[in-house]
Amino acid sequence: MKMKIVAVGMAALVLAGCEGTGQKQGVGTVAGAIGGAALGSQFGRGTGNVAAIAAGTLLGAFLGSEVGKSLDSADRAAHDRAQARAYAAPVGERITWNNPQSGNSGYVVPTREGTSAAGAYCREFQNTIVVGGRQEQAYGTACRQPDGSWKVVQ
Repeated sequence: MKMKIVAVGMAALVLAGCEGTGQKQGVGTVAGAIGGAALGSQFGRGTGNVAAIAAGTLLGAFLGSEVGKSLDSADRAAHDRAQARAYAAPVGERITWNNPQSGNSGYVVPTREGTSAAGAYCREFQNTIVVGGRQEQAYGTACRQPDGSWKVVQ
């Protein structure tokens, strides 16, 4: 497991160091690589698992880079506000956001709720972002912390 984490970290650092990438694109690349690696780690065993992690890292880095090129701080702020509203929204409700200046938009949908093994209240989400007419989706889970804040756990 340590080897997998080291490999993912090294791949993310290499990808983030590519010349010609701006800060948004670099952040998107790293975030995409990490998310792709995490998703890839769920498949296969042994060598097949390592291949799935590598493929997930590369695909996630590419998609994250493409989205990161176009998202600015106003886009991220609008998305973050929608995500915060989605923590309390009914399951299935679509919380939309848009940035008229960039033309980027998206929505967050809470898809399921429950409790973690540790007893924390958690919710699964589907995030959709539309950049330049291209739609990208991501899925994740966030759990409420003892202080009332939320933390993305996967």
